[in-house]
Amino acid sequence: MKSKPASIRLTGTSYALLALLKEFGALTSYEIKQALEVSIQNFWPVPHTTAYEEPARLAGAGYLAAEQEQEGRRRRVYSLTEKGREALREWATDARLAPPQLREEAILKVFAGSDPEPLLASRRAWHESKRAELEAMLAEVRAQSPDSPSERTLIAGVTYHQKMLEMIEALAELRPG
Repeated sequence: MKSKPASIRLTGTSYALLALLKEFGALTSYEIKQALEVSIQNFWPVPHTTAYEEPARLAGAGYLAAEQEQEGRRRRVYSLTEKGREALREWATDARLAPPQLREEAILKVFAGSDPEPLLASRRAWHESKRAELEAMLAEVRAQSPDSPSERTLIAGVTYHQKMLEMIEALAELRPG
């Protein structure tokens, strides 16, 4: 007798992985980690261990299918099931959103009493580099497949880093008085 899939609570990360598999197709855990790094990780960080654990949890609940490779390293390959596609569709079309979260260590360190100048310089360089990386990815996506979901998220990423650079400049103009 086949057991019924476990009932689980789907999280934002669960939906991120379902969306990733919808976009990229069947992937191993390692391939999921690689795909996260060039896509979702730019706006929805997923811890390394979660990228390996969450697919198995989703498969156990019937949202993903897991097939063992018959040869080679015998890795598990995950793909969306109809239940997973339906859950993703329902979630993606639901207009309700959780409030956004800003989680910025430089701001936390300033709050804790750190001198903001070296922190802001370091963070400025990081945002400039990340913005350039995403701009290059955006140009590549536009050349290969315009109007893809990746184009929209890359535009959001480029804009986010530009706005963070503007915030850093505004903070740098403030002098303790």
